[in-house]
Amino acid sequence: MCGTLKIFGRLGGILALILLVVALLRQLITLVGFLLAVVKIAVVVVFVAILVLIVLAILRDRSQKRRDIDEI
Repeated sequence: MCGTLKIFGRLGGILALILLVVALLRQLITLVGFLLAVVKIAVVVVFVAILVLIVLAILRDRSQKRRDIDEI
């Protein structure tokens, strides 16, 4: 009887360790997914910011050309 309790105790410990590793892997996968989403959003925000800066530069250049033409 005592031998079977030791076996069950060891199997329970191994099973608990396996379940702990699985739980930690799930958390790690969730963290990596969240970080990838943050990186994707950051890339989109930077892209939009660059487009806005390009449009502003074009508009500024047009207004300067109009002022130069009006001065002449």
